[in-house]
Amino acid sequence: MSAEPGSREQEAPPVFSEGRGGPPAEPESEAIRRLESQLEEARDSQLRLAAEFDNYRKRISRERVEQGDRAQASLVTRLLDVLDDMDRLSAEGGAASPDSIRQAVGLVDRKLRKELESAGVERIDPVGEPFDPSVHEAVSVLPPPQPSLDHRVSATFQTGYRFKGALVRPARVQVYSSQGQA
Repeated sequence: MSAEPGSREQEAPPVFSEGRGGPPAEPESEAIRRLESQLEEARDSQLRLAAEFDNYRKRISRERVEQGDRAQASLVTRLLDVLDDMDRLSAEGGAASPDSIRQAVGLVDRKLRKELESAGVERIDPVGEPFDPSVHEAVSVLPPPQPSLDHRVSATFQTGYRFKGALVRPARVQVYSSQGQA
């Protein structure tokens, strides 16, 4: 009896026998064993793949840490010259004149800033620029001497810094503002 379209009965899949030209019929228990074996192989393969991925993830994490350490070591190596200069300056102590000490400190300061800049540190000293609360922290307000200076930075109390574009410390500034004045 054949099932009519839309009925819930379905025809049994055809079973091939040797006599009809198709593959030989497989006993049910043998088919189950074969499918169980394939399932076990698929599970083993999946477990191996998961273990390989976990090992890959751990290796990449370890390599990132090592790369970060190498980058930090590179910066420290460049800063050692600045520390050597500071040591030489300290060793001279009282033997140097105040002017020569001031000059030496200026040279060490420039050298340190140059190394930090080459490492990606950017200095933020916004005097005269429009006030930007995402980069500046207003610590005091002054009335503007002229209207064109309203909402501009009048002085920097503490320089701000960015590291590779990310704000590390906002600049602490004084801002001209006419708000709140009568």
